[in-house]
Amino acid sequence: MIPKFEAIKRAISSEIEQGQWREHQQVPSENALAERFGCSRMTARRALTELVEQGVLVRSQGLGTFVAPFKSQGSMMAIRNIAEEIRERGHQHSAQLLLLKQVAAEAEVAIALSVPNGSAIFRSCLLHQENGQPVQLEDRYVNPALVPDYLAQGFDRQTPHEYLSQVAPLTQAHHLVEAVAPSEVQQRLLALATPEPCLQICRRTWSSQGVVSYARLLHPGSRFRLGGHLMVESTSR
Repeated sequence: MIPKFEAIKRAISSEIEQGQWREHQQVPSENALAERFGCSRMTARRALTELVEQGVLVRSQGLGTFVAPFKSQGSMMAIRNIAEEIRERGHQHSAQLLLLKQVAAEAEVAIALSVPNGSAIFRSCLLHQENGQPVQLEDRYVNPALVPDYLAQGFDRQTPHEYLSQVAPLTQAHHLVEAVAPSEVQQRLLALATPEPCLQICRRTWSSQGVVSYARLLHPGSRFRLGGHLMVESTSR
């Protein structure tokens, strides 16, 4: 039997998926949910809080909780698997492998991976989709000295992020976020009817052995947003 708060989350997500609650529409209060599901207000609050953290809902102080805009959401403060984020929203993740091969490291990538310019590295390109709609074009370069079996992976059952997390656990990461104009090829892959600004995240990740990968993650601006929640401890002044 699933916990009550999880049942509430699933019910809310399902009703949003079915169109019962529209984008920006206010959802029932904690008290109303507690009465509907026969649970405590604290349990209902936990369900709403977790859905807010997952980007399904958005909370406005003094006004209530509302259905979030229907965009993919990534976190600026965490390295997460896009497939997991999509599934947490109750949506279907799929990925198309576009490229998987050994290449020579160009200057920018060589510097990012801390390898000699022109040395052999691994490259993969995937198109991630949410409910069949492209939401991320992932272009990733991997250090073969740390992940020698990377090219043997088909990435039909797991994402590169999931695989790298298993074989070279993350110890640190660096992000660079910028708005860019997509190329004609990127525009076509992301199914953009007209050119629009895209959000690109350049990400370097390290394991205890050194730099593991360098990735450029491109998202259509109309389908993606970045968010985070920061807790600050009060200090005496």
